[in-house]
Amino acid sequence: MIDARRPLIELRRLHRYFGETRAVQDMSFEVYAGEVFGYIGPNGAGKTTSMRILATLDEPTAGDAFVDGFSVVDDPDRVRRRLGFMPDYFGTYQNVSVVEYLDFFARAYGLRSEERKHAIHSVMEFTLLDKLANKPIDGLSKGMKQRLCLGRTMIHNPSVLILDEPAAGLDPRARIELREMISQLADLGKAVLISSHILTELAEICDKVGIIEQGQLLAVGTVDEISAKTETLSRVRLRTLDRTEELLDWFGQRDDITDIESDGNLITLNHEGGEAEQAVLLRQLIEAGFSIIEFASKTKSLEDVFLHVTEGRVQ
Repeated sequence: MIDARRPLIELRRLHRYFGETRAVQDMSFEVYAGEVFGYIGPNGAGKTTSMRILATLDEPTAGDAFVDGFSVVDDPDRVRRRLGFMPDYFGTYQNVSVVEYLDFFARAYGLRSEERKHAIHSVMEFTLLDKLANKPIDGLSKGMKQRLCLGRTMIHNPSVLILDEPAAGLDPRARIELREMISQLADLGKAVLISSHILTELAEICDKVGIIEQGQLLAVGTVDEISAKTETLSRVRLRTLDRTEELLDWFGQRDDITDIESDGNLITLNHEGGEAEQAVLLRQLIEAGFSIIEFASKTKSLEDVFLHVTEGRVQ
């Protein structure tokens, strides 16, 4: 039974160096059962390196990583039994059908007889590949191949899933369907670590995100939590009933307001601070006698947070 108080994925001060290149530097974070953790960073940031270490395909220079409580350094065999790794690219094999492909990996994980048949049936049903069981995999579409790779990843019913760019190259419908499957896996109590460059996709399914650049974890938490820590400017939109020119002059005299734009009685501007400061601004507007009939600020998206936290540096 999974202990909900213990993380299923844990990185403890993880380092990985390749000569002078520090691919991963002092990285620590945790992912619990039922959570989807979005791993965000530019190419070369260290995402794949740290995911490969979790998958026991590489070893850390220092520090450690744990899957369901087992060290990737000291207990790699136990880690592999509890983890499914979906790389950003996987090979296909000529003259091998969907069911034969899954059967091969089920046997590789030591599943036998009825247990193996049940695992294959469950995976094909979950990924909606059951109607394509006998189709050669080199004839599958990109979306169906991604489903098959996800099925291979979960054939041994791991408690942890590591997905490296699973939505790359998929059409919109295939991305939506993949997103729904990932959410279902989290609902089953699995911990899911997913990297992607499609930030809007991650924002919709992730409970937490980690932003990495040059091998360092710059921020971790929910989008709102990271946004609150990094908030310096808010884009505010307001509408006044009248006295628009007076209001524009009033804004122009303030040091905490910049980039003022107006379209009739609709005004947008940048305001220093977060929600508390916006509440003060609205109160001041009303006390000054302006008739404000609309006041709202733009909520920071995951893309906004990513651009604010990172600097675009590469190694």
